[in-house]
Amino acid sequence: MTTLFPRLSPADVESLEQAARAVDAARADGDKAEWEWALDHVVFPGPQPWTPIVLLGLDVIEHADGRDQLEFLLQVVWTDFGQLAVDAAVNVACWCDTNHASHDVDTLRLVVGEETSLPRAFQAGAERVIGWLTDPRDADFWRARAALPPRQPV
Repeated sequence: MTTLFPRLSPADVESLEQAARAVDAARADGDKAEWEWALDHVVFPGPQPWTPIVLLGLDVIEHADGRDQLEFLLQVVWTDFGQLAVDAAVNVACWCDTNHASHDVDTLRLVVGEETSLPRAFQAGAERVIGWLTDPRDADFWRARAALPPRQPV
């Protein structure tokens, strides 16, 4: 964490690690989450088309109904303007006539700045992911909540 976020105090690093451990503990299968990080993104590399520039992230994939899946994301990213942000999202597989691959059905983005510190934003994102992980892990539940088409029969 100190390599990714060299300006954080030891207390702030501990806060990030504590929030990450809480997300790990909320996983139903009890397996430790596999966090990913990108040391080459410690310094803002400039705007990138199509994708956020991820420094630290977790993607919890839950398979439902055999073929369907949910993804719960928690990431620290660079915005297009070179600010850090914490993104959290629930994604469901797409069953639209035009296959988009997946849909974000619930999201949170907190930009780090004068009013919101990275530890505070990360804690809020972690709490949101923990809440989502306790909601039904049924893609149909999330699809109905977002008014998306139901899964097509096989």
